[in-house]
Amino acid sequence: MRRQRNLLPLGGLVLCGIAFLSYPLFFARFPATRDVPWVNWLLFALGLGMVGAGIARAFRQPERYRGRIMGPAFGVLSLAVLGFFLFMTLSFARQLPQSAGAPKVGEKAPDFTLPDSQGKPVQLSSLLEQPSGGAPGTWVVLIFYRGYW
Repeated sequence: MRRQRNLLPLGGLVLCGIAFLSYPLFFARFPATRDVPWVNWLLFALGLGMVGAGIARAFRQPERYRGRIMGPAFGVLSLAVLGFFLFMTLSFARQLPQSAGAPKVGEKAPDFTLPDSQGKPVQLSSLLEQPSGGAPGTWVVLIFYRGYW
């Protein structure tokens, strides 16, 4: 009986490569997949599952399937690609530079005008004006988000 090719480990490595390349080329454009790359993690899980199934197939049925050497090699390469992806997305990309022009905590914010939820322009100084009765004005909480956009 002729032994068959075991292409599952190679397919898993290719899928892990697609998961790695699809993040900067496609998924980094969308906030739902940029901040937490869950789609890429699913692709990596599927690819590593294919590699694992191919390695198990090669060692359980060596008389039928080849790949007892290349399967583990592809598995190590797939894990290396996953490790590099996790390093790039979880630690390296989170090291954002300091913002020199951002206001500090407790510092008075500069006056600005932005649209509200109905599209009408609202100016910060108009929110901080005191009413005619002399009572204190309303509170305004400003939150500055820093991200990848």
